[in-house]
Amino acid sequence: MKIHHLSSGSVIIFCFLILTTLSLSEKASAQDKNWTHFRGSSLDGIAEAKDIPLVWNDSVIKWKTKIHDEGYSSPVVYDNQIWVTTATADGKELYAVCTDFQTGKIIYDIKVFTPDEIEGKHSLNTYASPTPCIEKGFVYVHYGSMGTACINTTNGSVVWKRSDLKCKHVQGPASSPILYKNLLILHFEGTDTRFIVALDKSDGKTVWRTSRPEELYKPLAPIGRKAYITPLIMNVEGRDLLISNGSAVCIAYDPNDGKEIWRVVDGAESTIAMPITENGIVYWYTGFSVGDDGNKYTELIAVNPKGKGDITNTNILWKKREELSRNQSLTPVIEDGLIYTVNTRNIMMCIDASAGKEIWSKHVTANYDSSPVYINGNIFFFSVKGDVLVIKAGRKYEPVAKSQMDSGIWATPAVLRNSVILRTQKYLYRIGR
Repeated sequence: MKIHHLSSGSVIIFCFLILTTLSLSEKASAQDKNWTHFRGSSLDGIAEAKDIPLVWNDSVIKWKTKIHDEGYSSPVVYDNQIWVTTATADGKELYAVCTDFQTGKIIYDIKVFTPDEIEGKHSLNTYASPTPCIEKGFVYVHYGSMGTACINTTNGSVVWKRSDLKCKHVQGPASSPILYKNLLILHFEGTDTRFIVALDKSDGKTVWRTSRPEELYKPLAPIGRKAYITPLIMNVEGRDLLISNGSAVCIAYDPNDGKEIWRVVDGAESTIAMPITENGIVYWYTGFSVGDDGNKYTELIAVNPKGKGDITNTNILWKKREELSRNQSLTPVIEDGLIYTVNTRNIMMCIDASAGKEIWSKHVTANYDSSPVYINGNIFFFSVKGDVLVIKAGRKYEPVAKSQMDSGIWATPAVLRNSVILRTQKYLYRIGR
């Protein structure tokens, strides 16, 4: 047998490749084993499952479970538990519901908060729209200004609560919490006050709190100062950044202490879609602005996240303007340099991420407020009419399948273990072969 000796440099490169492969493999495995946040454990809407049915009918429904009252929070999954939140229509009772992954039977139905003061909401929103986040032993549920709590998933007991973090959402809560190391990070952006806060996940105490720059919001009408986004964590040159695209400005913070790293000033009012990232570039929708012609519009922006301070004039790679009929709700999904989205005029699009150019577009007949997910070469879209539209990922529009669920879909599904956990207005489903 002939033995080949590697140089020290070759050994280093070989080891690096092995470690990189293992890291990517572990990330993929984690995303398929559990689904811990809004849009997945990696916050990207990309599923690792390979055997998901394309047509959804009775033959592929493993179970369906009625969830009482109403909520648009997405399901999160850890081990054999699925958690969602729900609330009475008047917001007087806020619940966390846990179901069994295998059977769909309800394990816990916990009344978490009974708020003393209840703010109004938009007719299209619910009081349980923020998606929980979950880890081994604990789930963190959030209802905006009405409260945040940590629940022990082994016995259903409430570990801690916070109901003192307030802003005037005006149209109801929507921003989802995220976990980072020992922190639970929350986004509050209302008409009165705007801040990011990080809580110690073990006891709920504040670790840091950072206010949004007031000078950027003062010129706006109060109604234009609110936002509903879920922030993103991305690594840039070995450093983690918390990307938070608020109504007047997108800011990258150090998630460890809340200090601002850079900002891009653009847009105003009611930002909802969270940022997305691929290949070291970050993309986000601004809040809407009003053009010289009096029409409202938003912009999809691509930004190089390497920098410090105000990078508005230096790091924007491109902008794509979209005319609005209503606020942009869904978060796009990006895969292999292509961005897939549906705008508020019901135009489904594929956009070249390198240049911001539309590759194809197709008019669809319903609003799509649930964020799409990428599954094994296909993009799944979910409409408020209950349509599930599957298209092939790629540079031409190629529909693959269409299914109809019992009622409207606002929640983004969890996709793992060759199953889809889908929430409609009435039921929670597990779909698989």
